[in-house]
Amino acid sequence: MSTGTGAASAPAPTTPHTGKSSMFSSLKIRNYRLFFLGQVVSNIGTWMQRIAQDWLVLSLTGSATAVGVTTALQFLPMLLFGLYGGVLVDRLPKRRTLLVTQTALAVTGIALAVLTLTGHVQVWHVYVAALAVGLATVVDNPARQSFVSEMVGPRQLQNAVSLNSANFQSARLVGPAAAGLLITGVGTGWAFLFNGLSFVAPIAGLLLMRARELHVVERAPRGKGQLREGLQYVAGRPELIWTIALVGFIGTFGFNFPVYLSAFADDVFHAGAGSYSLFNTLMAIGSLAGALLAARRGTARMRVMIAAALLFGAVELVAATAPSLWLFALLMVPIGMFGMTVNVTANTSVQMSTDPAMRGRVMALYMMVFMGGSPVGAPIAGWITDVYGVRAGLAVGGAISAAAAVTIGLLLARVGGLRLSVGWNHGHPHVRFVPRERQEQLAPA
Repeated sequence: MSTGTGAASAPAPTTPHTGKSSMFSSLKIRNYRLFFLGQVVSNIGTWMQRIAQDWLVLSLTGSATAVGVTTALQFLPMLLFGLYGGVLVDRLPKRRTLLVTQTALAVTGIALAVLTLTGHVQVWHVYVAALAVGLATVVDNPARQSFVSEMVGPRQLQNAVSLNSANFQSARLVGPAAAGLLITGVGTGWAFLFNGLSFVAPIAGLLLMRARELHVVERAPRGKGQLREGLQYVAGRPELIWTIALVGFIGTFGFNFPVYLSAFADDVFHAGAGSYSLFNTLMAIGSLAGALLAARRGTARMRVMIAAALLFGAVELVAATAPSLWLFALLMVPIGMFGMTVNVTANTSVQMSTDPAMRGRVMALYMMVFMGGSPVGAPIAGWITDVYGVRAGLAVGGAISAAAAVTIGLLLARVGGLRLSVGWNHGHPHVRFVPRERQEQLAPA
C-alpha cells in the first residue's frame, strides 16, 4: 500500500461496482450503522445549536452584525487552517481523532448551556464557543469524511456518502423546529444542553465499533512539506482539481440562499418570515430527495455531476424570473435536489480518485473550498442584490453555476479523451460523451 509520499507512487483509484444498489445497503455494515445512528442524534443537536446561537446573540446585542461575526468566527478556522487539519488527519488514526473532536464539541455545547442557564452568559462567551467549534471542525470534518471509506470500503462509499447527506438534511428539517420549541418553551440554554449531550451518541458508536472490521489505510508519516505535497497531488490530477473547482464555483456563487431567500420573501413577495421558512423547508426536502436518489446509484459518474450542476444553474435562472410566490417555492425542491446531487457525486468521486494516504488532505481542501465559498460569495451576492435587485443576484448565481458546469464538463471530457455525441434514440434526443475513437461510429445514429 502506498504511503502517499509522492504523487508518482499513488495507486490507481479503486473502481466501485456498477449498477444500482439498495438505497440503504451500507447500513448492513455494523460499524457504519453505529456511526449513522450516532450522527442522527448529533446532527439534530447541531442544527438546534445553530438556531439557538443566533437567537442568543441577537437577544444579547440586538445586532444582526453580531450574528454575522459569530458565523464568521465559526467558519474562519476552516478557511485559515483547513489544509493543516487535513495533514493532521492523514497522520492520525481517524477513529481516535474523532473521539477527541466529538468530545471537544460536546464540552463546548455543555459549557455554553451552563453559562446560559445560570444567567452568566455574555456575547463574548458565544464568540469564544463559536471559535472553539470552528477549530474542532478543522480536524473533525476531514476526519469524518475520510473515515467513511474506512468503515464501508470502496464498494459502498457512494451509498454511505449519500446517506450521510440524507442524515444531515433530515436533521435540518427536525433540528430548527425542535430548537424553536425549546427556546420558546423553556429557554435557549436547553437547546445548547441538548446539543452537548447529543454527542454521547456518536462517541458511544465510535467506542462500540469493531476495529478488525475497519478498512484501515496506512497513515502518512510525519515529514516536512506534506501540505505542499497534498496541493501538488491535487494539481497533478485533472479529475480532482476540476471537480473541486466546480464545487467551488457552485458553493461561492450558487449557494447564497440566506441572501436570496430572505430578500425574495420580504422584498419581492412581501410575505414575511413564514415564507422564508417555507422556502428553506422545501429546499431541505429537495436536498433529502437528492441524497436518497444518489444512495441508489452504484457509482459516482462525472456526467451525473455535470448534468446536475447544469440543471441546478438553469433552475436558479428560472426561479429568478418566477412571477408568483408558490412557483418560486416549488422551484426550491429541484434546486435542493440538484445541488445535493452535485455535492454527493463530487464528494464520492474525489474520495474514490484519491490515494487513501492522501485522503485527509484532499478532503480538507474539498471542504475548505465548499464551505469557504459562502463567506466570499455572500458579500458579492449581497452587493448585486442591493444594487440591481435580488432577481438579478439569483440569476447571476445561476448563470455562473451553469457556465462552470459546461466549461468544466468539456475540460473533463477533453482530459478523458471523450467527445460530445448528439443523436436520436427511439425518437428522443440523446446527448452523451463517448471515446473519440467511437465518435465516427455513433455519428450516423
